[in-house]
Amino acid sequence: MSGGSRGILEQLEPALREWGDAQACAMLALIAREGVSLADDELQAALRRAVLVLAAGGDPHRELEREGRGVTSFANDVDSPDRRAELERALRSLREEADDLPRSSYLLDALLDDPELAWRSLAVALLAEELGEEGDSPG
Repeated sequence: MSGGSRGILEQLEPALREWGDAQACAMLALIAREGVSLADDELQAALRRAVLVLAAGGDPHRELEREGRGVTSFANDVDSPDRRAELERALRSLREEADDLPRSSYLLDALLDDPELAWRSLAVALLAEELGEEGDSPG
């Protein structure tokens, strides 16, 4: 993570105060995602499978739940000890830059205290991003 993350956290802090914990944690995990090595082809295949799981359960564009089947299957699909370690390092780096940002600090501490929460938050963020892009495409 670079010093540029500090600027992102400063800009995001007001929104993090308004959002619920789940949405705010997902956003912070998404910022940390650049530190997690996920090959694009593997990521896309896992996202496609998760969207199918979501669709089988009803509307795939409903609000994602951290414990929902689609998120759980996606999180498990791309899980590995190395990736979890990378996510933790990226979150720690963000935390170092968030010292005087109370909401960011609080949420990053929660993510660092609970690796499963952090991993699921990243899964929610990546899946939400995929569903958003899918909804934006023509046709």
